[in-house]
Amino acid sequence: MAGQKIKTMKSRLFITCMILTISSFVVAQETDQSIEWLSWEEAMERQEIEPKKIIVDVYTSWCGYCKKMDKNTFTDETVISSIQDGFYAVKFNAEQREDIEFSGNTFKFLPDAGRRGVHELAVALLDSRMGYPSFVYFDEEMARIMISPGYKEAPAMLKELRFAREEIYKTSSWKDYKNAN
Repeated sequence: MAGQKIKTMKSRLFITCMILTISSFVVAQETDQSIEWLSWEEAMERQEIEPKKIIVDVYTSWCGYCKKMDKNTFTDETVISSIQDGFYAVKFNAEQREDIEFSGNTFKFLPDAGRRGVHELAVALLDSRMGYPSFVYFDEEMARIMISPGYKEAPAMLKELRFAREEIYKTSSWKDYKNAN
């Protein structure tokens, strides 16, 4: 009889531990959000089906501040939510070698530009002001809203995202908005 009670208690304890483990895993999955980063091509395909604003993170593999943004700013839950709710997010390596077809043009890697070479699309996106990280915001029709160079902590990034997402750029310049808020 005592052996049966111990066996029943062990079974209940095992089941309780399993339920707690599964519950913890589900909660962790629900709160462990991340940004869905797309390639340029993926974003353009989605843009044709369901237009949205786009944020392009122009980076390089050697950029320390780019890595710091990935580690700190782009893991902030509020930043993640803001991007996921209002934008297609594109990670664009300014030194990638693959050609990109866009808007009837072929953009190529330029091996002799700068120290390491640069992609023509990065040059076009940043108006030849090559600094990393840089962020380029587009509206639903692919009209550029703004270029924003440099590392940003979450509050500064959220301000930019709000400026683009809420279309404040239609009634205020970025400079005026940034200084007023």
